[in-house]
Amino acid sequence: MDANSEFGQWALKENLMLMTIIGEIEGHQVLPGNTKSTKYEHLLPALAKINFDDEIKGVLFLINTVGGDVSAGLALAEMIASIKKPTVSLVIGDSHSIGVPLTVATDYSFIVPTGTMILHPVRMSGTIIGAPQTYEYFKMIQDRIIDFIQNHSLAKSEDIEQMMLHTGILTKDLGTILVGKEAVEAGIVNDVGGICQAVSKLEELCNCSL
Repeated sequence: MDANSEFGQWALKENLMLMTIIGEIEGHQVLPGNTKSTKYEHLLPALAKINFDDEIKGVLFLINTVGGDVSAGLALAEMIASIKKPTVSLVIGDSHSIGVPLTVATDYSFIVPTGTMILHPVRMSGTIIGAPQTYEYFKMIQDRIIDFIQNHSLAKSEDIEQMMLHTGILTKDLGTILVGKEAVEAGIVNDVGGICQAVSKLEELCNCSL
């Protein structure tokens, strides 16, 4: 099992794989060369291969992302959630915006004590048509994100939406910042921990799946 650092894949130990999701999630638009990014078209085939590689018993995802393309992020989250191998995620820095679904997509999730998660409404830059249809489209995208988070965490949809629309925490913006154990208390993440706890949990899940 060869490590492929170009696509953020590394052999962790024995038959465990480590994958990184860092920087900005690049979707249908190519980001500038000086922007650290995770390209979803690279991760999708890698995830598909992991799912059918009998040598790989489990996957640990290290997450430190500022968010990015919603459709690309949801595609990655759905792929992670559908992997038949045990999966664990560890937020080591930030897991903002579409990073939240990516974090909860695994079987079990951790966040380091100083790690942060930001939940906020769907935003779009560029030309936007001021019409009811535009609002409905934005609402549909946001509902998809809320449904995914609710279905893969202990948080309730109404609480997730309330955190997204909260005022007073983010200056001149809507949303909620959760730091470390606050993400656990909100039901988004399973536990506070670091790499040792994450690897131990992954090994436990792998042994249970035998």
